Amino acid sequence: MLSDSVKTLQQKLFRGAEDTNGSDIQQTDSRDPGLTIQIPKAELVAPLVPKPPPKTSKAVSGDLKTQEYGSIKSYKQRLSEALGVDYHGVEKYRLLQDENRERHWKRWGPYLSDRQWATVREDYSDNGDAWSHFPHEHSRSRAYRWGEDGIGGISDSHQRLCFSLSLWNEQDSILKERLFGVTGHQGNHGEDVKEIYYYLDSTPTHSYMKFLYKYPQRSYPYEELVNENVNRDRNVEEYELLDTNIFDDDRYWDVFMEYAKDEDDPDNVYIRITSYNRGPDPATLHIIPQLWFRNTWSWPAHKPPMPSLSAATTNGDISYIKVKHPEMGGNFLCCLSSPPPMGPDGEFVGDEDAVVKPDLLFTENNTNFRRLYGGTNQSVHVKDAFHDHIIPSHRPQRERSDSQGTDGSSTPLPAVSTPTRDAPLGELSFVSPEKCGTKSAAHYIFRDVPGRGGCAVVRLKLTPLSPNRDRSLEDEGAFDDVVEERRQEANEFYNSLLFGPISDDLKQVMRQALGGMLWTKQFYYFVQKEWIEGDPAQPPPPPGRQHIRNKHWRHMHIEDILSMPDKWEYPFFAAWDTAFHCIPLAVVDPVFAKKQLDILTREWYMKPDGQIPAYEWNFSDVNPPVHAWATFRVFKIERKLTGREDIPFLERVFQKLLLNFTWWVNRKDSGGNNVFEGGFLGLDNIGIFNRSEPLPTGGNLRQADGTAWMAFYCLNMLNIALELAKHNAVYEDIASKFFEHFIFIADAMTYRSGEHESSLWNEEDGMYYDAIEFGPGNSVQLPVRSLVSLIPLYATLVLEPAVINRFPGFKKRMEWFIDNRPEISGRNMANMRAGGRGERRLLALASKERLVRILEKMLDEDEFFSEYGIRSLSKLHKEKPWGMQVNGDWHEVGYWPGESHSGMFGGNSNWRGPIWLAVNFLLIESLQRFYQYYGDELQVECPTGSGDYMNLVEVAEEIQHRIIHIFGRDVEGKRATNGGNVKLDQDPHFRDYVSFYEFFHGDTGRGLGASHQTGWTGLVAYHILQSGVSCRLPKTPRTPRSLVNHYFDETIDSQSEHGGDAQSLYSAISALELYTLGDISPDAL
Repeated sequence: MLSDSVKTLQQKLFRGAEDTNGSDIQQTDSRDPGLTIQIPKAELVAPLVPKPPPKTSKAVSGDLKTQEYGSIKSYKQRLSEALGVDYHGVEKYRLLQDENRERHWKRWGPYLSDRQWATVREDYSDNGDAWSHFPHEHSRSRAYRWGEDGIGGISDSHQRLCFSLSLWNEQDSILKERLFGVTGHQGNHGEDVKEIYYYLDSTPTHSYMKFLYKYPQRSYPYEELVNENVNRDRNVEEYELLDTNIFDDDRYWDVFMEYAKDEDDPDNVYIRITSYNRGPDPATLHIIPQLWFRNTWSWPAHKPPMPSLSAATTNGDISYIKVKHPEMGGNFLCCLSSPPPMGPDGEFVGDEDAVVKPDLLFTENNTNFRRLYGGTNQSVHVKDAFHDHIIPSHRPQRERSDSQGTDGSSTPLPAVSTPTRDAPLGELSFVSPEKCGTKSAAHYIFRDVPGRGGCAVVRLKLTPLSPNRDRSLEDEGAFDDVVEERRQEANEFYNSLLFGPISDDLKQVMRQALGGMLWTKQFYYFVQKEWIEGDPAQPPPPPGRQHIRNKHWRHMHIEDILSMPDKWEYPFFAAWDTAFHCIPLAVVDPVFAKKQLDILTREWYMKPDGQIPAYEWNFSDVNPPVHAWATFRVFKIERKLTGREDIPFLERVFQKLLLNFTWWVNRKDSGGNNVFEGGFLGLDNIGIFNRSEPLPTGGNLRQADGTAWMAFYCLNMLNIALELAKHNAVYEDIASKFFEHFIFIADAMTYRSGEHESSLWNEEDGMYYDAIEFGPGNSVQLPVRSLVSLIPLYATLVLEPAVINRFPGFKKRMEWFIDNRPEISGRNMANMRAGGRGERRLLALASKERLVRILEKMLDEDEFFSEYGIRSLSKLHKEKPWGMQVNGDWHEVGYWPGESHSGMFGGNSNWRGPIWLAVNFLLIESLQRFYQYYGDELQVECPTGSGDYMNLVEVAEEIQHRIIHIFGRDVEGKRATNGGNVKLDQDPHFRDYVSFYEFFHGDTGRGLGASHQTGWTGLVAYHILQSGVSCRLPKTPRTPRSLVNHYFDETIDSQSEHGGDAQSLYSAISALELYTLGDISPDAL
């Protein structure tokens, strides 16, 4: 007979309906009707009383645990009543607590990498081949030096203690405990993850997070994925997991992971793992959550005090893992028993008394030298012990006749591998019989989970509280209430960002984009001196290794939580990516965004000469100088959202950027002519030659984009200086210097060589081009129509008359320069003498005439203007590629709208046709700034040849809408990013989930490159917040409308300082737009 306690447990574990998207958006269809039963809640256990609410600088007094008859108010209700009119939401309250250091809400977060293997940090080879030195097949057996990885995992902010998911379907040869993908050598378009997973939701404090992993029930096709991609050339698309038969008949598991922190205790983390069998037949699933310490003891000469994990049981027979760490104190991972699987009809499988209890496993997070190298292990139990313990076929054999690793890889494993240092196979257990170690797991087995929506649930709690005194462990209904309450608070937070009738679909896209950005934080650890020299307790690295890469960055000492571009494909920071990440991040967490920008200029990152590190493959590479732009944008976003001005942040970063600007001038303007070479500048293969290497033609490359980027940098530094001059008059003089520097850089778009002059502007084509200078009077333009031709539009700044009049010294210097240096101030740029709308002054490289001519090509759908944004290369080059013969070799640039056809820069990105959101974002902002000056007076045909004329802010909005159309559903329910894949578009268990790719096909909008680059692709959330109200469905006619009036507001609760004339012909403005994000766009807010 089933006991009452077990019945209560089962009822409460399964009382809720499946939540598929982590939001409060109502769905029109039911995913699993059998799981929508609502079993009445039992009464709350009396001792489970919420703690007193937190207190910030505005003290909250009184007892907030006000109880109504028979129920307890939610934390949201209690906090709202206590704060009254000062209540702005629970999550915003937590952000304030974290900022004021009253609660460390961000101590625990999604800080595990998605891939630590094959990173530069783990590469100790003699040739710098990180892909081969630490391959995937080593990752389960070899301890990491610099970080940890996992599936949907979390760690503390110093990554001392880690938690992650592992699974087994009784078919795979290894546990699924990390994400698999092909390496840079194996992929026909470079490295690429071959898994399907989604970051569904996260609040900024990670008080609630949700992740989905789709785990196949068939044997994972490791070998097939590698071999097929190796055998494909660069002219063929990548071979993806969905191209195999692995998901046929829906034979896979949807595994949802949810994390929820206690209402007032950020160290109490509730973890719920819910797995649905989508296949037609019953199937067995092993759910094996793991808890372990990052290995910090194998590297120093003197072994530090060891942390430990050990097994224990509460008085109520709940298993838990005791955590002891010399720097963390005590913690516990409580592993609750689960009921048997439940079918879609709501009935349990088999004996209802058969509660699933976890088997706690322990080993050491140490390398299995015996398995990998035939050496001697440092401990009896090693990192890969759980594979051997759970999977019989993984266990070592005396003889191995195969030449492959157990995951189907091509790397052979040694013939002998035993579970102990010296004992023969079989004498000792693979896992610790003493139930202790530095790595642990809770092994749950759910047998015969019914198909078509059968479900299994695991609940765990990571807590510093004693399990014997934690009553939430005895009431899984209360456990569920915590998770649900945090989810509702997440709903409240994201709903507060919205206004107007944005479609439910776009709300989901926005929320997944921002949630993905918050999930893509990572603990990044790197000490260059230790990395170069090696560790005292390890064999010394090869002598030649210190000359392979990054040898000049010996000052670097990084141990921070950083925003990653993509935690699998790019599990390292990239300087210019970070700048774009911070724009949408500032909307949800300006403190974190500011820290990201601030930290890259600190002395343990920036070189003493002012260079900002690019990325770990080569810190010395040169990315576009966007740091000043991002710094000021984040400053203004925070000011708009909160009314606060963080002048110390702005001034601190500005001072460091003065060093960086000087580095650019000294190092990248080799001739002292204000013409900047720069190198590849983040645009990889955009040029006919590799712009980071000496030209095969000889001569010097005069880069239109390099010079334009520096003009852009100048204007942003000028803008910041004027802002700081409001508080310190010293900065007025600095603003004047940047004004003059901009004038000289602009003049250098016509560069001098001896007595001769050559221009980067082509009057016949109406475009800017790079040029090769061979000597005095001998240069040739490279007439490739690419982003290089458009980037000069970025260098645009509108000066308000109020600003000019506020700083008489700056005004006097500017007017003197215009009057006395007309030969410089009167060419290669907009006319600074003429006042624009509202007597504004315009600083820009492109004059009105040049701007119009460039826009003719940019808005031509047969050139740059795609249905999904601005292409990186004109479609003109599809029929008319441009090339030249050099030393018997033909070099050519053609239109490649999809993946790259060359191996330049690894071949995993392509700037010869696809759409990139970051560069589109800057073009949109530039058009908005031009509109500030020209207003409705300047109308251009958009698209070119359509007969439809728009002002420039309407053009900007049209580009925004086309970018949004990459992700939003069209009238047929298709998303362009899915590339026509029927399963992704139509399957009810796929269609609501969006992948945020690195770049997008120039003609179809299909996602390409890194598949989880919510880094800068998360900018789409900003576009939705700004113009989603007026965004039409993809592939439907445009309705003339723009949100213009409040683009230029200085603060969220004030009228524009620029007056009320910012109304366009098609504006539809309402009072609802106040207190929203729809108007924080131009650089001169």
